[in-house]
Amino acid sequence: MTDLHDLQNDLRQALNEFEQQVKFTEGQLFVVGCSTSEVMGEKIGTAGALDVAKALYEEFSKFAQRYNVHLVFQGCEHINRALTLESATAKKYHLEPVSVIPVRTAGGSMSAYAFSKMNEPVVVESIQAHYGIDIGQTLIGMHLKSVAVPIRTSVKHLGNAVITLATTRPKLIGGERAQYK
Repeated sequence: MTDLHDLQNDLRQALNEFEQQVKFTEGQLFVVGCSTSEVMGEKIGTAGALDVAKALYEEFSKFAQRYNVHLVFQGCEHINRALTLESATAKKYHLEPVSVIPVRTAGGSMSAYAFSKMNEPVVVESIQAHYGIDIGQTLIGMHLKSVAVPIRTSVKHLGNAVITLATTRPKLIGGERAQYK
């Protein structure tokens, strides 16, 4: 059994190291892809754990408040990796809600838990987030801006799940004569 306090501490450490390497812009999107099954050492999509989702959600909420970024939670393949977020955020980014409610068995524990805790949750099909974390190889890349930049931290696993953090940057265009700064 994975200790929930250890998970929170490891996530907090990974996010702290991420914060040291990335300059956050207020109001931007941070996508979270998380397989609680993988965190618990099981195959993705087979053993969703709401208690793990709750523990991680608490840490993500503190992080989001500290930097005033908008959390977006990616669902599983059974809802086409649709994303749960606050209605106000969807409106700000002109995102069209779809009709689905993520549940543990179709959406995943993390997305389902987020949906239950948000003030006015909606689900959208896609976004182009500025930052993200992938816990358990959930493939968040489809929801990041075009040029994703991996950020290395000393925390490589959350429980048994591999984690990857990323920021994004604008595309560099113009060829060899172009200047960027």
